[in-house]
Amino acid sequence: MQRRLTAPPRPRVTNHLEPLHTPHEPRTLHGPPAGEVVDQSTTYGRLWTLAQNLWWTWHPEVMAIFRDLEPVRWRQLDHNPVALLSEFSAQRLEQRANELVLHSRIHYAYRRLNEYLHTTGTWADTHVGMLRAKPVAYFSAEFGLHESLPIYSGGLGVLAGDHLKSASDLGVPLVAVGLFYDQGYFNQRLNRDGWQQEEYLDVEVGLLPITPARTATGEPLTISIATRGHSLLARVWEVRAGRCRLLLLDSDIEGNRMEDREVTARLYGGDHRCRLRQELLLGVGGVKALTALGIRPGVLHLNEGHSAFATLELTHDRMCESGLSFEDAAREVAQLTTFTTHTPVPAGHDRFSAGDIEEHLGPLRDSLGLSHDELMRLGRVDSDNPQEPFCMTVLALKMSRRANGVSAEHGRVSRRMWQVLWPQRDLETVPIGHITNGVHIHSWLAPQMHQLFDRHLGTKWHRYCGQAETWAGIDAIPDGEIWETHQVLKLRLIDFVRRRSARTASRRGQSIEQVEAARAALSPDTLLVGFGRRFATYKRATLLATELDRLAALVNSTQRPVQFVYAGKAHPHDEPGKQLLWEIAQLTTDPRFIGKFVFVEDYDINVGRHLVQGVDVWLNTPRRPLEASGTSGQKVVLNGGLNLSVLDGWWAEAYDGLNGFAIGKGQTHVAIDIQDSRDSDDLYDVLEQQVLPLYYDRDRDGIPVAWIARMKHAMRTLGWRFSADRMVMEYAMHAYLRAAGGMSCDMP
Repeated sequence: MQRRLTAPPRPRVTNHLEPLHTPHEPRTLHGPPAGEVVDQSTTYGRLWTLAQNLWWTWHPEVMAIFRDLEPVRWRQLDHNPVALLSEFSAQRLEQRANELVLHSRIHYAYRRLNEYLHTTGTWADTHVGMLRAKPVAYFSAEFGLHESLPIYSGGLGVLAGDHLKSASDLGVPLVAVGLFYDQGYFNQRLNRDGWQQEEYLDVEVGLLPITPARTATGEPLTISIATRGHSLLARVWEVRAGRCRLLLLDSDIEGNRMEDREVTARLYGGDHRCRLRQELLLGVGGVKALTALGIRPGVLHLNEGHSAFATLELTHDRMCESGLSFEDAAREVAQLTTFTTHTPVPAGHDRFSAGDIEEHLGPLRDSLGLSHDELMRLGRVDSDNPQEPFCMTVLALKMSRRANGVSAEHGRVSRRMWQVLWPQRDLETVPIGHITNGVHIHSWLAPQMHQLFDRHLGTKWHRYCGQAETWAGIDAIPDGEIWETHQVLKLRLIDFVRRRSARTASRRGQSIEQVEAARAALSPDTLLVGFGRRFATYKRATLLATELDRLAALVNSTQRPVQFVYAGKAHPHDEPGKQLLWEIAQLTTDPRFIGKFVFVEDYDINVGRHLVQGVDVWLNTPRRPLEASGTSGQKVVLNGGLNLSVLDGWWAEAYDGLNGFAIGKGQTHVAIDIQDSRDSDDLYDVLEQQVLPLYYDRDRDGIPVAWIARMKHAMRTLGWRFSADRMVMEYAMHAYLRAAGGMSCDMP
């Protein structure tokens, strides 16, 4: 196989990163003072009420109101309505609403929000009503609800955000717990050599839709966690997402040492010790926050092992309340705990030394009546091995009665990985099931596609999007209508990429010709393949770069050309991942690929939304079986794109031969280089022999009839199956009800 790329030059060291976003003139901020209740009978008050509940993030008609107020500022402010409204006085806002005739739209949106919040007879009321008295506490280290609230890094956080939104829509009583990162993850730019540079920006709390969580007496809530030598303090913020609450713990407060104030500065930042302190704050601190707010959960859902310490704090609470022994209290807590694992490789599970565990969990261990060795055994595979570190996933598995992977294949991988914890069981009886991830349809479906569905599926289709019958009408949509809608979304994506690329070229000081070339990148008439995800090595972002001459022939074909748009971040400490990203960056400057192979910087929810809504084909190339689930391809299906993916994660159970394209046949090889070579060859073969011929086969009206048939089949068969509504309903019926003491089916 040909490889053009060799070892890259060392990145230049700089002491200053120019801002990713153009600085704006100083502005006067308005808005209601912190904690003040606005007059909701006014346009001003109703807009602020809408802005402070993230319900608006999955209602395009409400987003359109904010955008119409000031379209340029809306984009500059990362679609943040709180920041936007803060620039308006009440008088100016009223004037602007008059100019744009917005009053009826604002009042209608306000009424809809109130009806939504107070509606009874939801799915949960009917099917899992007992949870109202025993709510779900959902713990996750990150939540990706919207780009304006930067407390997420990627798939895990976006999945948690979608879970929260669907729980709200279904009426599932759920309160979520996470951490507030005042510097977020990081903003990304590539320097002139193509190396990723990270930039951290302080988030202005006053410009976010968060408020202090308050106790029954109205005081802002602060919690304290005892460790050996000192206490770790945190304030608690609250976010409203529809009917659900999200509590965020923040350690940047007076009374903490400087080291502790920085614990929640960055998502997945800092060293191993910082990571442990974050997980202590999330798990132990999260339970303390719930208790202080009078919330007694009937279900504890751990989204990955980061929050596993919550089980120990909850056990301590049970011991204090009931006088139970540790063993009996732990048994009760395990009964109400559901654990979802997302990591299919052993190295991806957090492990900590005995010394670090004692320093941070020592006081809690004392309260539990456990010896140091007894506590360590809870986090060890081999309980009798004093050299084995403490594993958070092992603790979560031992302290829960229900555990699941996030796809059928990942469930099998997880059973193999953790069978050692149940040596007396056969592989198939290891108590780890699966609930395949899904996506929140209304967050990821383009407004244009939503309108198309309204016309052909009925205006109430969105209430039942987790049911197969809802999608039956897809086949009846006229080919021309669905194709035109898809083309509009594709043009929207291309316009977005061109603007971003031109801005990047200008920021780098490139020539006028290069800036203009960026403004002309990509063609609406050419098959567009998208790739957007974390640049971890197992995701193999450079699988196409193994045969550059063959790739150039495809890209520059006069009959059936193809073009690519890539986006994604490498973890700041992942040098191999950065190397892969550098290789992709080199392709964008190769004369053979300029304007036809584009990389979009600073991948976030906004970039992801444009990509999944506008591409023709979504490329996914993980090294099987290391993709736990993957959800980006599910978002693409909703908007008429087709998947071209390795048969791993969700695609392994979704692909039926007619709803997309498969790379390989689901086989693996013990030699990684052989597996990669086979998959690369198969990727090219599928592109050349299946994807391109089908896309360019047109009728006399220029409509790709066979391609559209595949689009419709994918939407009809996959839209409901891989929705977050279906996912949350499965959790509620198969896990939450059982945890709360109700009757349900077995875990699938």
